[in-house]
Amino acid sequence: MSSKIAVIIGRFQILQRGHGTLLQAALAAAPKVLVVIGSAFRSRDAHNPFTWEERKQQFEAVLTAEQRQRVEFLPVRDYFDDQRWGDAVRTGLERIAGRGAEVTMVGFKKDRTSSYLDAFPGWSVQEVEPEVDISASDLRRIYFEADNLSTALTVIGNYVEPGVRDYLQAWAQLPAYRQCQAEHRAVTEYRQKYTAPFYLTSDAVVTTRQHVLLIKRGGTIGHGLWALPGGFVDPWERFYPAAVRELAEETGYKPHPAQLRNSLKSSAVFDHPARSPRGRIITNAFHFDLGDAEFPDVQGSDDAKLAKWVPIAQLPALESQLFEDHACILDHFLGLYPPV
Repeated sequence: MSSKIAVIIGRFQILQRGHGTLLQAALAAAPKVLVVIGSAFRSRDAHNPFTWEERKQQFEAVLTAEQRQRVEFLPVRDYFDDQRWGDAVRTGLERIAGRGAEVTMVGFKKDRTSSYLDAFPGWSVQEVEPEVDISASDLRRIYFEADNLSTALTVIGNYVEPGVRDYLQAWAQLPAYRQCQAEHRAVTEYRQKYTAPFYLTSDAVVTTRQHVLLIKRGGTIGHGLWALPGGFVDPWERFYPAAVRELAEETGYKPHPAQLRNSLKSSAVFDHPARSPRGRIITNAFHFDLGDAEFPDVQGSDDAKLAKWVPIAQLPALESQLFEDHACILDHFLGLYPPV
């Protein structure tokens, strides 16, 4: 006889009572529950302030001891590839529940972000009405924008369980809170200033001797995170020259144009709407492979406080320290993560 398991999926970037409604429905639907935590290994930013482990802790703050024995957690990274993401969820579920498990997906269809409910043929879907009509985005705005934390937590307490409120109060004492608060405010100012429906950027993936050239970001947004050299495309500028210009400005690497052109291996566009909390930013990335050439001298400048040749083998361990979706870009060109 096949096992029964209920599944809920989300980012849960502040676990609110609407999520709790899904959790309780899942606990009622099956003896075992799998909570799939999305955007699991991304670096912290204004849109994703909590690590997946911290989101798991928020769940544990509202579960009874008996319920904790019935709930498993599956962290899944962002692939920005629906097929690959779905395969990761299915593979993880099979590892936990075994092949042939009877699966019930519990969720509510609120907007385009709920399309995942239709992504798993063979799984039954149980739709649930949320207990409260508020988004985690609204709660994050209150959490990071209020001048008085106590007042913010009082308001948030109307929409989260007491255990989560206590967790948020304690988490606010950490440096991560102050960093995310500063970035949230910077992103808000950024989006008020730059109001076009989308913007264009260009990035350079430069490799040699099994190393890749990365910069460490300055400024407030993504401060201290590793990133690819790149930036915004100027008016009347095309993607390729923009990538070359930004590469020179941020790292000081200025090879002969013919040398760089001859080392170009491939390029790709990355246009997922959720790739950046700053807004709809579409980038064209170019992979330059210098072969076995000696490491060119580099030095961080402009928006970069450091430029460094990083071993490609170290990149998977740096995933949570990579800016926005740059882990996905690097994976596309360099194959960081094994097939699901």
